Amino acid sequence: MVDFEALMASASARLVLRVPEPADLERLFDLYSDPQVWGPDPLSRHDDPAQTERMIGNWRAAWDRDGLGMWTAWAGDEFVGIGGCFVRCGVAWNLGFRLRPPCWGRGYAQEISAVAISAARGRRAELPVTAYLLEGNDQSLRAVERAGLSRVWRGPDAGNPDTTAIRLLYSDQALSPAALKALTEV
Repeated sequence: MVDFEALMASASARLVLRVPEPADLERLFDLYSDPQVWGPDPLSRHDDPAQTERMIGNWRAAWDRDGLGMWTAWAGDEFVGIGGCFVRCGVAWNLGFRLRPPCWGRGYAQEISAVAISAARGRRAELPVTAYLLEGNDQSLRAVERAGLSRVWRGPDAGNPDTTAIRLLYSDQALSPAALKALTEV
C-alpha cells in the first residue's frame, strides 16, 4: 500500500497536493472558466459553478473508488492548479493537470505528473498511464512527453463540436486493442 501523505510530502519541495474539497469551488471555477486555460480544450470550459461542483464530486468519488484522483496544488498559499490520475474506463490511469496562467512555465506540471505517475503505479501498476490532449496544445504536449508518455493514437475528438478537432492519446506503454478502443471511443 502506498503512503500517499509521505509521497506527497516528499514529492516536491515546492508544492503541497491535497484532495479537492467543496471549499475549493470558487478557485476551481475561476480556473476552468478562464479562456487562457480552456482555450486549447473548449470542451473543458465551465460556464456555471454547478459544473465545477459536479467535477469536484466526481474527483472525490474517484478517490473513494480508485484510492487516487485529482489534487489541488499549492505553492505556499498560492493556488497553482490541479493534477493527478484517475482510472478511466476501467483500463488505464488518466493523467491530467491544469494550471493557472501565472504558474505556467515553472515546472509545476512536471512535478504534479511525477507524483501522480508514482502514485498510480503504487496503486495499480498493471494499468498503463495515459493522457489526452488536443492537437495544437503544445504546452501540455511537452509536459506529457517529459513525463515519459508517448503518442499511441491520433484521431477525431469524439463529442467535440469542432469536427476538425484532433485528439491525441499518450501512454507510458503499449495499449491492448480493447483498451485503445475503450479509451478512444469516449
